[in-house]
Amino acid sequence: MGQRLKGKRALITAAAQGIGRASAIAMANEGAKVFATDVNMDALSTIRSENLENIEIFELNALDKKSVDEGVSRADPDILFNCAGFVHSGNVLDADEEEFEFAMNLNVRSMMRTIKAALPGMLKRGSGSIINMSSAAGSIIGAPNRFIYGTSKAAVVGLTKSVASDFVSQGIRCNCICPGTVESPSWHDRVTALGQELGSRDEALAQFVARQPMGRVATAEEIAALVVYLASDESAFTTGHPHVIDGGWSGQ
Repeated sequence: MGQRLKGKRALITAAAQGIGRASAIAMANEGAKVFATDVNMDALSTIRSENLENIEIFELNALDKKSVDEGVSRADPDILFNCAGFVHSGNVLDADEEEFEFAMNLNVRSMMRTIKAALPGMLKRGSGSIINMSSAAGSIIGAPNRFIYGTSKAAVVGLTKSVASDFVSQGIRCNCICPGTVESPSWHDRVTALGQELGSRDEALAQFVARQPMGRVATAEEIAALVVYLASDESAFTTGHPHVIDGGWSGQ
């Protein structure tokens, strides 16, 4: 177990699976007091199997301001990792108002809520690291059939830069992570859905992998390692940037 985050308190949304879960475990292994939250408490409770005494779990609904305010007050974090989000498929002609509103609420507005709730405590202490989950699909590259998702994730980059600029002189850092395709339960669901459209899950899987120059998708643990870096004092001179970790997808 490392000590890079010793003495830090970290709040994570959507920590029940995938990147959020891996990041909660990684930060706890680096000595942070971790508050792992989600709406799916059955899935979130499995994190107890890691036997990490410095992880506390509770329910937090990122779409509900009261839930966010109460959760942030309980954690009083030095580190905030906004990981909650949803991936819609389709182009602009496929998009409907309800899906667009849901994506902007969960993928963007929820971050505004958590940041507004966490900032006063961070400002009082004169330090804090905010990490937002964006995507390579958005302002980094335009991914096919990801209109709603790409639009919302591009907004996250703008949100991140704005917060970073406004509070850079007050000890607050704000960065975002822009992954390529990452293996997770939600990704497997998308592969299955595409496989149903194509009539072959293997073909769907091949399409996802083909867009990654490395010939594979990322693991959640690889993204979590970047989360730990941005949370730690090792990145003390880094703020306002989208950190691309996409296996060379955007470099083609």
